[in-house]
Amino acid sequence: MLTLADLYEALTNTRVERAAQIAIPQVTIDSRQARAGSLFIALQGETRDGHEFISDAITRGAAAIIAEARGGRGLGPNTHLIDCINSGVAGLQPSPPTLPCVFSVPSSLRALQQLAAFYRRKFKCETIGVTGSIGKSSTKELIAAVLRQRFGILKSEGNLNNEIGLPLTLLQLNDSHARAILEMGMYALGEITTLCEIAQPRVGVVTNVGPTHLERLGTIERIAQAKAELVTALPRDGFAILNGDDPRVSAMREKTRARVFSYGLDSRCDLWADAIESLGLEGIAFTLHHGGENLRVRIPLLGRHSVHTALAAASVGIVENLAWDEILRGLRDVSAQLRLIAVPAENGATILDDTYNASPASSLAALNLLAELDGRKLAVLGDMLELGEEEARGHQVVGGRAAQIVDALIAVGTRGKWIGAAARDAGLAADKIFFAADNARAIEMLRAVTRPGDLVLIKGSRGMQMEQIVSAFARAKGAH
Repeated sequence: MLTLADLYEALTNTRVERAAQIAIPQVTIDSRQARAGSLFIALQGETRDGHEFISDAITRGAAAIIAEARGGRGLGPNTHLIDCINSGVAGLQPSPPTLPCVFSVPSSLRALQQLAAFYRRKFKCETIGVTGSIGKSSTKELIAAVLRQRFGILKSEGNLNNEIGLPLTLLQLNDSHARAILEMGMYALGEITTLCEIAQPRVGVVTNVGPTHLERLGTIERIAQAKAELVTALPRDGFAILNGDDPRVSAMREKTRARVFSYGLDSRCDLWADAIESLGLEGIAFTLHHGGENLRVRIPLLGRHSVHTALAAASVGIVENLAWDEILRGLRDVSAQLRLIAVPAENGATILDDTYNASPASSLAALNLLAELDGRKLAVLGDMLELGEEEARGHQVVGGRAAQIVDALIAVGTRGKWIGAAARDAGLAADKIFFAADNARAIEMLRAVTRPGDLVLIKGSRGMQMEQIVSAFARAKGAH
């Protein structure tokens, strides 16, 4: 567990042994979550400044605060201030240290990262980094399910995959963790490099390169460059696990000093699959091939695109020397099904909930799953964000594919109009296309057009909050 002595050493390069017995059971950036003994880190957010809530954190029991020198607001008269900019620990005289302690730093974010890097080095736990344009979260979850068969694991929760979330995850490490599986997202060049400096991954997985975040990075080549930062950071005795079916990912083998292990549907990959069979809502089946072994596998993940997720997770299991029975148990772990799940609807329909996020590639994959299923098919498709110059075309491609599959389409949001228009141009009858300005209107339309037995795909970018539609339309738990 993190201690006050760790804080001193990480932020001042000085070990204060009399603080070693003061445990810090929790690290938070939300003062409302602070409790007795917590460390509260005051960060500047997009809309609120954490420094405004220092006094609230102290009132709730925070024993230590990290704050920027400019943000001394809310410090009580009994607060012990440690100047990490000028005097280090020179002012520390009390024994034991007076609580709460406030560490004054140039940058709270940098201090969080510095603390996480220091704390991570205290453990022998090996880290696995996962990045890619789509499928990071599903891949991370399935890798965790596989490695859990042998190791104590820590994994990123939710969307804790950035310069704040990854350090917070690492600060949860304890001696029970032998492996940490960390999702690594990015918005700009250099961000994954920073995450790797903190986490020190030995294994890196790159799922694919697509136009997600094109609005921020400008070109697909720059996205590939940003994702490649993970494999560049790997040590010589590590493994770069690369999707051999994606040319931009496969090319990353030239950018790493680590050993390369490839996966895909191409028989030239180290681990490959064929004979893929969709089992509808029961999952998928396929044959795995590796090193002369051929294994028929059936797993509960939905959609043919999930084969790549399974291959990535199995690849990590292989390089971590797990036995095939351990790998297969992990692949069959139904709790790892994160992205697209089947949910009973209030009127006897079935919702395919894929509201976690959306890009053109992931939307096409979800539509392809819908095409594999039997029944009347509807899709509720919303805006896909951060596509840059590919924005209009990306929505149009999705609309064109939807026209080939669905019996009715509800297009949600301003960009959703492009989806609907493209579906009409591709031959879907105009009276089967509905336009909704927001989720509330989409819910009304969905209730009007669905029938018992329908299959309803709901998908859109995270910012569209389309889980609201799922919640409103899903059958209440326990209802019959």
